[in-house]
Amino acid sequence: MGIKKSTMENMERLDFWKGKNVLVTGGNGLVGSHIVEELLWNNANVIVLIRSQNPKSYFVTEGLDKKTILAYGDLKDFKRIHDIISKYEIEYIFHLGAQPIVPTALINPVETFGTNINGTINVLESARLCNSVKGIVVASSDKAYGISKELPYTEETQLKGTFPYDVSKTCTDLLAQSYFKTYNVPITIARFGNIYGPGDLNFNRIIPGAIKATLLNETLKIRSDGKMIREYLYVKDVADGYLMLCENINKSKGEAFNLSNGLKLSVLEVIERISQAINKKINYKILNIAKNEIYEQHLSTEKVEKFFGWRTKYSFEDGIKKTVKWYEKILNIEK
Repeated sequence: MGIKKSTMENMERLDFWKGKNVLVTGGNGLVGSHIVEELLWNNANVIVLIRSQNPKSYFVTEGLDKKTILAYGDLKDFKRIHDIISKYEIEYIFHLGAQPIVPTALINPVETFGTNINGTINVLESARLCNSVKGIVVASSDKAYGISKELPYTEETQLKGTFPYDVSKTCTDLLAQSYFKTYNVPITIARFGNIYGPGDLNFNRIIPGAIKATLLNETLKIRSDGKMIREYLYVKDVADGYLMLCENINKSKGEAFNLSNGLKLSVLEVIERISQAINKKINYKILNIAKNEIYEQHLSTEKVEKFFGWRTKYSFEDGIKKTVKWYEKILNIEK
């Protein structure tokens, strides 16, 4: 199924993407797979840069691997990235490939910096050297802002990541800005908060962990004190936001945009909302061992609304119900 849109919006999207050569780095990840699905829905020619396959990933369970060109490679390999963009005459790039897990970044900062920073340089430099590229959307994050007393974060909030993952996203963001300002590479930057939905196999995250614990009658272990506040955005809304920015690259290039839904929830509130959505009690234990994480983050979306009139389409409850159905499938839960 495509993203919720009006008939006119669907036709405009189809007209834009039909027959276009599109590269998605990290295309078999949570967000990437939903971008790929929407691009395929709109008849684009999709090339996906991946390092390996996971048979339980959304990319595989929904058969997207059979409908795309799989380009195996590592973001840190400049020649491989350049060869892919050149060979397939790539017109548009969604750069999502990264080491995306905050605790992993604390344990292995070198790999995180290598993939997230050098990988971004390789994509942007390859795009600069290939005349076929018309637009790039680079995945940044609310983490790029670092720790700030100014809430909500606006696009003018200073980028000042402190911890390894946050710094890697700050650098990614600044690199994208540099390539636009220096070389006029048509780049726009997307900054999102926490994302959930079908395809997230990181069960250390609160929403996948809570759903899995509920379905398997386990006790959910909460790493924090349960009071950290974040925004939680359904992955279909995220994919829609990415495509919207790329479709409007002539207006969005050189700009960064916060995309969110304004729903601010603590970890314990997330658990309660999930419990209500699926009508089942969630047993949990607070460990309070999370370190080097930002306590509260949320984003202003005034800019993207002003530029494009963009807003999210899925409620938290709708998103959770759709997400639960996917987890029931991969966890082999019989109803």
